Amino acid sequence: MKLRNALLGAAGAVGAVAGGNALLRGDADELEPPLGRPLATYRWRGFDVAYTEAGDPADPTLVLLHGVNAAGSSHEFRYVVDDLAENHHVLAPDLPGFGHSDRPPLLYSATLYVTFVADFLRDVAEGTVGGDGAAPRDEPEPPAVVASSLVAAYTAAAVAEKGAPVRQLFLVSPTASAFPGRSPAIRSLLRAPLVGEAVHNLISSEASIRYFLGDHGFSSPAAVPEEWVAYDYATTHVPGARYAPASFLSGFLNLDADLGALLGEIRESGTPVTVCWGGVSEVTPLSQGRELAERADVKLVVLEDADLLPHGEFPEAFLSVLRGELTDGGRAVDASV
Repeated sequence: MKLRNALLGAAGAVGAVAGGNALLRGDADELEPPLGRPLATYRWRGFDVAYTEAGDPADPTLVLLHGVNAAGSSHEFRYVVDDLAENHHVLAPDLPGFGHSDRPPLLYSATLYVTFVADFLRDVAEGTVGGDGAAPRDEPEPPAVVASSLVAAYTAAAVAEKGAPVRQLFLVSPTASAFPGRSPAIRSLLRAPLVGEAVHNLISSEASIRYFLGDHGFSSPAAVPEEWVAYDYATTHVPGARYAPASFLSGFLNLDADLGALLGEIRESGTPVTVCWGGVSEVTPLSQGRELAERADVKLVVLEDADLLPHGEFPEAFLSVLRGELTDGGRAVDASV
């Protein structure tokens, strides 16, 4: 009798978890476009990668690459894309495994993302992504790139190691490592049926999203826009949403590379590199940014009141700095704003 009751209790618990997961599961078709514009599709190695295109294709091309986290998507650039599109041809993909892009249950890795960034930038330069999308250029036109956090490191590796063509790099709080070491146990837990989805739902609850944004995305909890929380919640509750974050949270998206050496190599090749850092950042403190910029001998711009998402919290100051860098090619001295 006791065993039967225990089994019935366990079955009831599993049923409750499954029911809760089903209630929280969203519909990918109802997820709003991240940048308030229609989406196009870039076909890459079996993935349908969604991207936003804005601005005149005749203007210089600027690629925006969002960071990876539990709720990553190109929505990260929502508050700056319209201004940038006034003078640039902007392309902003949702990385594979995130946003509106395909989210198959792969074991996502830094290598996958370095390869994606390299291929995407190469195809952008050759004219087969964006614009008419069907007329390769006689001569490649490398884009300028804005990339943040781990994806900034992937971009550096794509340029230095895979020869991805870029005109200029503007990297926001670049880092090669988000978590110490790798944990197969955490990744397996988050990928597991029922329990993994339940843990993911806990991590990506509105309360958790609001907390983490207020703790290290924005300078304070009061600065976090509710619209941002709502979008992050929506994008983390569609089918397949937990697989890429499972690799991120378990350390498998860390890049095994010397970021300072990569940036130094790019700078020595003649490509301008600017590193942008938030003055109140604690997860990746400003001291880390100063050390990285000094090692690579690249320009450092500090937004004194910002944390990891200056383009979200202080879009006007961020745009002012970025426009200046794109205009002068990153040749000015280090600055604080």
